[in-house]
Amino acid sequence: MVKREELKIDVGEAVGVVAAQSIGEPGTQMTMRTFHYAGVAEQVPTGLPRLIEIVDVRREPKKPLMNIYLKPEFAKDEEKAKRIAEALEEVSLRKIAEIKESFVKKEIGIMPDVEMLKYEGLEVDDVVKRVKAAAVGKVDLVDGKVIVKPKSTALKAIRRTTSRLKDLHMKGVKNIGRALVMREGDEHYIRTGGSNLEEVLKMPEIDAKRLYTNNIKEIEKVLGIEAARNAIMFEARQVLEMQRLDVDVRHIMLLADAMCMDGAVKPVGRHGLSGEKASILARAAFEETIKHLINAAIRGEEDKLVGVTENIIIGQSIPMGTGIVKLSMKRGKK
Repeated sequence: MVKREELKIDVGEAVGVVAAQSIGEPGTQMTMRTFHYAGVAEQVPTGLPRLIEIVDVRREPKKPLMNIYLKPEFAKDEEKAKRIAEALEEVSLRKIAEIKESFVKKEIGIMPDVEMLKYEGLEVDDVVKRVKAAAVGKVDLVDGKVIVKPKSTALKAIRRTTSRLKDLHMKGVKNIGRALVMREGDEHYIRTGGSNLEEVLKMPEIDAKRLYTNNIKEIEKVLGIEAARNAIMFEARQVLEMQRLDVDVRHIMLLADAMCMDGAVKPVGRHGLSGEKASILARAAFEETIKHLINAAIRGEEDKLVGVTENIIIGQSIPMGTGIVKLSMKRGKK
């Protein structure tokens, strides 16, 4: 059995360099292929594209998804799970009506599809209410057709209003485009194309403890920085394991800690960790070299040469490993 003391890292160990090399080297061997989740009409980026998304902390992933687990009484019954999945899917106005603009009459005509309204459990009055609530202009119902007269008669304003009406939310959960019932063991769960953690958490049928989204920024906003740190670790590890790359979890933990240490998730690039380094030379070595050097000269900044990068640039020993040891000699009296 290994004693706890033997697992401690030595003072001066280059943990950052080792972690960067341990993640970066296998990362260069990743394939660019995408993995297809069976049954979901969404291709979720894995490999290098997904790893870049994670370290760049994109506001929204290219293909957001959620795994929605249900409470036992719903998880065991496939029909109940299907009804919840149907309730989750967002229905926009373009799905249940034909929307045409008339630049001559300076108005927009909305012709609801009776069959689609019936299928989605909506009525023409619901359409009128939603359009009025959107405050896009004067709304009238004429022979089953909704007529909208925009506030501005400029052609650009009419086109902008039309685009807004097409995406008008009618029912379901906003941003959830597709929801499919999946089976895992003896229970059913729902996988969605699209993500809205805040709204889904409000649903009483959901098992909130197991609810998951691959949108790290959304996790940070709704659940906090600790949950976002765990999500970074889980997502990065999942990407590497899918490519059969064996990277020690401690390297990924160090990356996640560095990204979350200030209480907000920061990207690794020039707009985050690399761009906020104390050393002028370290910032200049990464990107936008001239900009960093000129700004430092204008402000009269001083580089203390305490990091790795800046010491390599000027040819000194780096303050790590044997380079961290400082010797002093007390000369005796002659």
